Amino acid sequence: MNLLDIVVQDAINTDLTSDSRNAAIGELLDMLVKAGKVKSELRDDFQKAIIKRENKGSTGFGHGVAVPHIKHEQVEQMAVAIGICREGLDFKSLDGQPVHSVFLLLSPEDRPSEHLEAMEAVFGNLSQETFRKFLFQATTTEDVVTLLGEADASKLNT
Repeated sequence: MNLLDIVVQDAINTDLTSDSRNAAIGELLDMLVKAGKVKSELRDDFQKAIIKRENKGSTGFGHGVAVPHIKHEQVEQMAVAIGICREGLDFKSLDGQPVHSVFLLLSPEDRPSEHLEAMEAVFGNLSQETFRKFLFQATTTEDVVTLLGEADASKLNT
């Protein structure tokens, strides 16, 4: 699965203003609502479900990245929002370090194999130090889209 197939380009923010995990999740959901990928009346339900999931175990897996995610019956199409927070957020990460890059993944509940493919695509790239470094250095949506395209292309060549 390619990142550019699931990342909503209108839901990329290279300058998140949130100062907490929950606020950042809300900010990313707001972008998905604005992009037409989440119905506004479902936004709060999704936020509650994501935070409930986070409270069971942090999705901050270290190296400054977090991938909050849910499978939900009201999600019609897989969607990923990306946020970069220069100041860093406390996601209760495994390594105790602040999170600077957040990939929020929403998946249809009835398509678990697609959810796993998306998680593999996201984690596969976020586990690479070079990808994380260039992502953090991105200052525009175009920078992020270019990086995602390069990551997709390099995967095809391996």
